[in-house]
Amino acid sequence: MTNTYRESDRLCLENEEFVDILEERRHSSDLGHAFRTFSPHPYKGAPPCSAGELSKTVLDSQHLRYVTKEIATETGASVDEVKDDARVILEEMSQNLQLGFIRLMGYTLTKVFKRLFTSIYVNMEGLSMLQQAVQDSPVILMPNHRSYVDFLIISYVLFTYDIPIPVIAAGIPLAGMKIVGEILRRSGAFFIRRAIGSDKLYWAVLSEYVRTIVRMGFAPLEFYVEGLRSRTLKSLTPKLGMMHMVLEPYFKGEVYDITLVPISISYDRVLEESLLAHELLGVPKPKESTTGLLKASRVLQENYGSMHVNFGRPVSVRQLCQGKINRCQYNLIPRDLPQGPSAEVQACVSWIAHLVVRLQEQGSFISPWSLMACLFLQAPASALTEQGLPWQQLTEKTLWLKKLALSFGARLHWPGQTPDADVLSSTIALHRSVIYRKSGRVFLLLEDEPARKRPISAVDGVNRTAAAVLMLASYRNQSLHVFIRPALLATAVRITKSTRRDELFVFFCFLQDIFSNEFIFIPGKSSQDFEEACFLLKECGGICVGQEEVTEAEAGLEVLSFLCALLQPFIDSYQVIFSFLYELEAHVFSEKEFVPAVRSFATKLILSGDLHTYEALSSDTQKNILSAVRRLGAVTKLRVSEQNEYKVNKGAVRQIENILSGKIPPQMLQTAPDARL
Repeated sequence: MTNTYRESDRLCLENEEFVDILEERRHSSDLGHAFRTFSPHPYKGAPPCSAGELSKTVLDSQHLRYVTKEIATETGASVDEVKDDARVILEEMSQNLQLGFIRLMGYTLTKVFKRLFTSIYVNMEGLSMLQQAVQDSPVILMPNHRSYVDFLIISYVLFTYDIPIPVIAAGIPLAGMKIVGEILRRSGAFFIRRAIGSDKLYWAVLSEYVRTIVRMGFAPLEFYVEGLRSRTLKSLTPKLGMMHMVLEPYFKGEVYDITLVPISISYDRVLEESLLAHELLGVPKPKESTTGLLKASRVLQENYGSMHVNFGRPVSVRQLCQGKINRCQYNLIPRDLPQGPSAEVQACVSWIAHLVVRLQEQGSFISPWSLMACLFLQAPASALTEQGLPWQQLTEKTLWLKKLALSFGARLHWPGQTPDADVLSSTIALHRSVIYRKSGRVFLLLEDEPARKRPISAVDGVNRTAAAVLMLASYRNQSLHVFIRPALLATAVRITKSTRRDELFVFFCFLQDIFSNEFIFIPGKSSQDFEEACFLLKECGGICVGQEEVTEAEAGLEVLSFLCALLQPFIDSYQVIFSFLYELEAHVFSEKEFVPAVRSFATKLILSGDLHTYEALSSDTQKNILSAVRRLGAVTKLRVSEQNEYKVNKGAVRQIENILSGKIPPQMLQTAPDARL
């Protein structure tokens, strides 16, 4: 990436109050930065508290005492034995935040970040609001999760700007990394097991640990509401367990308010791009280890472009919950006793979690490469690998898409002082691991195959192409939140052939329901989403909107065709798996055999030429579809089974398939026996 590109990028973003925090690091002492005076202003009500005192408070809590006695009675163990078990869990879990290790991480990360990224942009207004919020109430930092770098960058930024360092919920595998695990623990990480299941004691220790941090204002608490790192680079359906824990002190009246801070982390290029694609194709994820980290040091030789860290406007939980939840229900029993959330509380927590993810999406930056990836994937894979796309045509189409994205409200990372041709050429150069340019055309790059004694098989060839396509799809996914609502409406118009506003709304809701594991829709906001889609498509000239009718505009063909094509890989993937379920000889299948069986089924269709969507091979897509058909009642989990077996209702599967393909008119959806269908 040229210096001209970086300089113009900086000037463009200064207008939005973003600052490249690496700029000063490149011209001053890294050691001086790490050992400078660090003087944060903590939460005003928080007493000085060490990590050891925090753990003691948790172990001595009335809540944990009650649960300990309850478990002792249930299991026949002594109370002291259960207490010892709780102490072991807490020792495994707890952080041990120490400023010395923060300084060590600060020095190390400065070196690493300067090698990896040309710039790291941070919005100063967001940091200023966070600095104030931390002093006024307990703060929950909620970044999206696309890379392992996410885990490091927030603490680095806060250290740089004298804001209290957060304690961070991390997966337990990181704790097992020699030396690194202990450095992370002393940098504020607390470690959570992946599968808690029905372990009552573990759940009690974890929830009390989290609630105590929030209640005492010990430090800002950081966690990923999506739960896991997104392997597809699009937002994941939020997990609600940790969300319940951090909000409960407010529900129980133990704190006046809690402040949520959505944080959007955006990458020009993700370090794990190839690894993520192969994981989606069934290649086991490498175990986190110090040795593996050292082997991965070769990434330091690569350029990963820019990163944006956008601290969103702090959100008051008290204001969010006003009129949505009656906290009096928590006054009926002592605060220290375990209390399951009511349906009202669960709905409120789910709504808040979805809202936070939506705010993360709205704060994220879209790169030129993400727009180009949208266009690449609308061409057949064979054309991308064999004929390529004309560079001039791709450039013109990308600039058209840039205008459309801006009209839809996207935040673009597009250098304003650099010629568009140079921006796009730099983008191609940055992503040379995925595509390459030759003789005026752009091609999809397939990874080099290791030396083989035998020719590559047809199935291996499919997987090789699929890995490249899924890498491309991950970057397209970074921009989907901008287009998805208009795309759903455009698809409803094309599939139903209806012009009636009410019928299109019914089909729009059906699409939202079936794709609710793919995209983020705030519960109860379907009408607003539909109106937003109508407004955006009308504004860009795609449709004409009347009181009762919605029709395609004469000038809207290009927009509607692009949006429908954007959603088509998802529709094709779902239809493939509907066909798989319908053609199953048995009515019962296990979750363990589902993914490989579907992958084999889709691979055969690709080889026969009946399927052109390699995204059907993605394990994440397959699992999302399984969740969708369960939610729609077409597949039922057999609770008596220990292997997560499922029973298929083939009639319901065929009905969903027919609705999605337009064989069942939308007016019949309103009177379908199953209201969700």
